[in-house]
Amino acid sequence: MVVRLVLGLAITLVVFAVAGRRAFMLYRLARTGQPVEPGRTSGVGKRSEAVATEVLGQRKLLKWSVPGAAHFAVFWGFTILLATIVEGFGALFQRDFHIPIIGTQAWLGFLEDLFIVAVLCGLAVFAVLRLTQSPEREGRRSRFYGSHLGPAWLVLFMIFNVMWTLLLYRGAQINTGNFPYDRGAFASEWVARILAPAGRTANDVFETVGLLLSLGVVLGFLVLVLYSKHLHIFLAPLNVAFSRRPRALGALLPVYSGGKEVDFEDPGEDDKIGRGVIEDFTWKGLLDFGTCTECGRCQSQCPAWNTGKPLSPKLLIMSLRDHAMAKAPYLLADSDEQRAAMHKDVLAEAERSLVGPVDEGGVIDPDVLWSCVTCGACVEQCPVDIEHVDHIVDMRRYQVLIESQFPKEAHTLLRNLERSGDPWGRGAQARLEWMTGLPFEVRVLDDGQTLPDDVDYLLWVGCAGALDENAKKTTRAVAELLNEAGVQFMVLGGAETCTGDAARRLGQELLFQELAKQNVETLDAAGAKRIVVTCAHCFNALGNEYKQLGGDYEVLHHTQLLSRLVAENKLVPVRPVDAAVTYHDPCYLGRHNRVFSPPREILAGVPGVRLNEMPRNRETSFCCGAGGARMWMEETIGTRINETRTDEAIETGAELITAACPFCIVMLTDGTAVRKQQGKAPDELQVVDVSRVLLRSIRDTPDGPAQPAP
Repeated sequence: MVVRLVLGLAITLVVFAVAGRRAFMLYRLARTGQPVEPGRTSGVGKRSEAVATEVLGQRKLLKWSVPGAAHFAVFWGFTILLATIVEGFGALFQRDFHIPIIGTQAWLGFLEDLFIVAVLCGLAVFAVLRLTQSPEREGRRSRFYGSHLGPAWLVLFMIFNVMWTLLLYRGAQINTGNFPYDRGAFASEWVARILAPAGRTANDVFETVGLLLSLGVVLGFLVLVLYSKHLHIFLAPLNVAFSRRPRALGALLPVYSGGKEVDFEDPGEDDKIGRGVIEDFTWKGLLDFGTCTECGRCQSQCPAWNTGKPLSPKLLIMSLRDHAMAKAPYLLADSDEQRAAMHKDVLAEAERSLVGPVDEGGVIDPDVLWSCVTCGACVEQCPVDIEHVDHIVDMRRYQVLIESQFPKEAHTLLRNLERSGDPWGRGAQARLEWMTGLPFEVRVLDDGQTLPDDVDYLLWVGCAGALDENAKKTTRAVAELLNEAGVQFMVLGGAETCTGDAARRLGQELLFQELAKQNVETLDAAGAKRIVVTCAHCFNALGNEYKQLGGDYEVLHHTQLLSRLVAENKLVPVRPVDAAVTYHDPCYLGRHNRVFSPPREILAGVPGVRLNEMPRNRETSFCCGAGGARMWMEETIGTRINETRTDEAIETGAELITAACPFCIVMLTDGTAVRKQQGKAPDELQVVDVSRVLLRSIRDTPDGPAQPAP
């Protein structure tokens, strides 16, 4: 008894010293990051709910049923089995120790054994998944590609050791008469029957050895966790608690420095713009890096990675984490003298460029940084709420605003936005051309005029809706439908300018703010309260991001309004559109803003439409490739994202590919044209906005025939 007490306490003290030292170093490293923006600690109720559903309830993990169920079993196994650790430490002092009050009740013994078995089953599932999805077998298709596979197998082995040593100890306890449960612990009783023939003396030894092994493995696992990716066991609840609520999608954060928003009209001398070195990230950013589980769910969904680009959200976060850990001694040094005396490898790590060619020592290669389409699939899938898109855009901001390093194709985009207020450089005079040929007059707001009381909505046409030939057809269709329904609307005409979405996601925050402030001033002067838009990117910018600049409006996407008008019988589809149709969810309408049903409701209400969903839809929709300002940059690496998405649409047998964003229409139209040239798509296949399908089925007059969409 004395021997096992001394050994048990000695092991505990040594492990706690090692683990405590590591934990304190990690805490100090996190403190080197910048303060977070306001709001990260507010809304305790919602944050607690998020921890309850995402950590305790494993909500995101369970979306992937088999691995989710396995992780649920292991997570809750370790949670429930904390009781066995208490029992084990108690048994160092008293062989028949039990937890007060509940420690002898059969249900607790049963629950402990149930989760021991559940954890072992979960480990078997994990092993099978890692073998069947091994990078050696699957290459880049494996979500474990690039993960630290050796440590992952070691962790599985350590968890297995925790379970079998626990069963050995508990089984021997039953045979020595020191087990606190008379019944219920079925697995321990099974082990006891195996050990019983060895006799009382042997079981005394098994009990002591099993106890010390069990506690030793658990304590060793604690150290392993603190030195590996399984640090997420401790960090995940914190990361979820301090994550952006309700999700890190939709609006991008403004530029913050030192926890305060940067005033671009009068920036401070010490303001840090974007992320140029690892310590420019906030402590929440560093927490993100340490929380990554290397599960690869983000990687498996990333359109860039799936089309042969070098960007993997997982590998990006891992690279930032590994760099932070390697640079930690330099960051934590107390003086320049200490830094100068450091090993050359640490000094070399400290001098690495955060963004630069990897073969020249960069941490994040420019091709990785600029491959991102900001679709948010990584954020959507991450079970621990890592904010990949925010970090990517923050690094872009530094490259654009401080280093002036960005893809050459983007120069034209930014120049056109600066000079003409639109990506094509057409100017204000071209913003009324879309009205040509309409059978009614569109009311245009004059300079200095406010919206009359009879106007229901301001129709925000957007750059694409006014200037792109395909998008003009959508704008005309929406205008005709609103007119048909008796909805009074007006447009700004030449007073509109680009919302700045592409500039912001490119990293040109200054230009975004200039464009956005101009639009807010125009909208406020017009007295705009309710705005309807046809572009998912304008929808997100006007509805979410303009609030950061004082522009608070009720913004509806045209599919939301049209769906409502159909439901209210103000628009009645009567003419059959006999066609197989598939619908593509725009990232900035669907995943970023949760507008999934209205477009489908419109299509479902059109007679003759047969809606065939693509395998990846709604939250898991595959990007068209236009987001993150990529619409204005060439894809020179891998295959084209838009062609991959077009292939998915063609495979549904669709005769009409529909979407609800002009960017998506452009990209899918281009993809369809390529496949037609290759003979892989029928010539009659069309790509149209949902509104144009509805217009084909709406009567032109109460008694007249329906008219096809222009």
